[in-house]
Amino acid sequence: MKHQATTVGETALAALRRHPDRTAFSWSDGTGLSNTATYAQCLDAIGRTQAVFASAGLVRGDGIAVLAGNTVDTWLSAMAAWCSGLRLTYLHPRGSLADHLHQLGDARARALVVDVAAFADRAAEIRAATAVEHMLALGNADLDGPTIDLRAARKSAGAHSAADLGRVDDVLWLNYTGGTTGRPKGVAYRHASVLNQTRSILADFELPATPRYLAVAPITHVAGTKILPVLHRGGTVHLMDRFTPGGVLSAIERERINMTLLVPTMVYDLLDSPELEGADLSSLELALYGAAPMAPRRLAEAHERIGRVFAQLYGQSECYPISYLARAEHVGEDPDVLASCGFPVHAAQVRLLDESGADVPADEPGEICVRSASVMSEYWEQPEQTEAALAGGWLHTGDIGRVDDRGLIRIVDRKKDLVVTGGFNVFPREVEDVLASHPDVGAVAVYGLPDEHWGEAVTATVVLRAGATATADDLRSWVRGRKGGLHTPKQVFVVDGLPMTAVGKIDKKSLRDGPVDRGASRARHQF
Repeated sequence: MKHQATTVGETALAALRRHPDRTAFSWSDGTGLSNTATYAQCLDAIGRTQAVFASAGLVRGDGIAVLAGNTVDTWLSAMAAWCSGLRLTYLHPRGSLADHLHQLGDARARALVVDVAAFADRAAEIRAATAVEHMLALGNADLDGPTIDLRAARKSAGAHSAADLGRVDDVLWLNYTGGTTGRPKGVAYRHASVLNQTRSILADFELPATPRYLAVAPITHVAGTKILPVLHRGGTVHLMDRFTPGGVLSAIERERINMTLLVPTMVYDLLDSPELEGADLSSLELALYGAAPMAPRRLAEAHERIGRVFAQLYGQSECYPISYLARAEHVGEDPDVLASCGFPVHAAQVRLLDESGADVPADEPGEICVRSASVMSEYWEQPEQTEAALAGGWLHTGDIGRVDDRGLIRIVDRKKDLVVTGGFNVFPREVEDVLASHPDVGAVAVYGLPDEHWGEAVTATVVLRAGATATADDLRSWVRGRKGGLHTPKQVFVVDGLPMTAVGKIDKKSLRDGPVDRGASRARHQF
C-alpha cells in the first residue's frame, strides 16, 4: 500500500482530538485574571474560523496574512488557514508600513487578520492603501470600510467540524526574512518541511514529559515552532504578549512553567533585574535560547542564578532547526563548547564549503551549508536567489563557521557582517566576545562603517551594566590587550540601548545606516 503523506493540519487536529479536556492555551488579560482554552475549544474554533474564511470567499491557494501578537487567535487563525489550504504569511509586529505593504503584495494576500487592539492604526493605513480585499478584525474597530469581526463571526457561524483540506504539495507558509541585510524575501515552506521541524524538536530538544511552555518571544516566529510539539505531548502553552523581566518571573512561578524560549538579550534583562532575587524558578526544566550568541560570561551567570536549564538552538528562516546544544553539554568550562551552537540535529547534514562549493581544509572556517528535510522549498517567486541559496543541493546559510572532529559547530560570524579593514578580515563575533567578557558590559554589537583610510572601520556600540563606569577608551584598551590593534574598534559608542529587529536580534543594519543615538532608551522586547 502506498504511504499517504500527512499534512500540518492533519497532525494538529489529531493532537487536539487526543486530549479534549486538557488546557491547550492560557493567558492573562492584563488585569491579573487568567484565561484558558481547552483542546476541544481550540478544535471547535478552528472549524468555525474555516467557515468564516469560506464565507468571505477565500478558496484553496489564496494568500492570507496575520498581524497580531502572542494571542490564542493568532495560532487558531494560522491553523484554520492551513487546514483550509490557504497560504499564510505573518507580518512583523514591528515592521514599517512600507515593509507590510511590500509583503502583502509579494505574498498576494487577499485577506488580513489583524488584532485591532494593538494594530488599529496600521490596519487603517493598510486599508487606505487598498492592499487587501478582506479585513478580518480580532475585536471591534472602525476601519472605514467593510470589516469582519472574526471573533463575532466565529460565534455566529455555528458548529463546523474542523477538516483538513490541505495537500502535501501546498505552499502553506511564506516566512519572510528579517530584512536586516536587504528587502525581506518570502521563504516558502511545504507541509513536509514544517512537519520535519516538529519531529526534530520532539526528537532532539529536551522537552519536558508534559510541557508547560511560556511563549514570550513572538509565536509568529521561532517561538511558534514549539506550539505543535507541546500540544503533541498534551501540554499547555502560556502566552505573554510583552516581555518584562517581572512578568516572566511571575508567570514561571504562578503557572509552574517548565519550559520557555528566550533570546539572549531577554536573559540579560532577567539577570539585571532586581526581581530575580527571591523568584521561585524551581519548576523550570528547560530554557531554550537562540537567534544570537550568548556571551559566555553571562551564560555562566545565568547557570548560577537561574539554574542549569539552558540549551541552545541554531537555525534560520530558511531551515530550522540546524543544531542543538543540550543542557548537559553546557556543563564544564570548555570555552569552545560554550561558545558553539551545538551538534547537528538528527535530520540535518552539515558541511563547510568555500566560494567554489568545495569543502574547506580541516580547521579552516567556511560557509555552513545544510541538507535537511526542514529546508525551505524556495524563495517565493525568486528563482535566481533560490538557485544561489540551494546551489549544489545544499542550503547556503550565509553563516561562517568551524566544525571540529566531533561535529560541534561554532559560528564565526555572518558572511555579510564580515568587516574588511585595511585589507584584512575581521569577524565581528570575535570582537563582541572580547567586549562581552568585560565586567562592565551588558550587551554589545560590532560592525563595520565606511572609512576613507581603512575601507571599513571596526565599530562597537555597547550597553553598560547598571552602575558601570567603563569609558570608550577603557573598552578599546580591553580589546587591544586581548586581540591586538587589528580587532580594536576605531570607535566605541556607549549607549542606553541597542536597536532590535522584530524577532529580538540586534539590528546591525540600523546601526550601520544611521547615527548612534546616545540617549536611546534601553531596548525593550515589545512584540
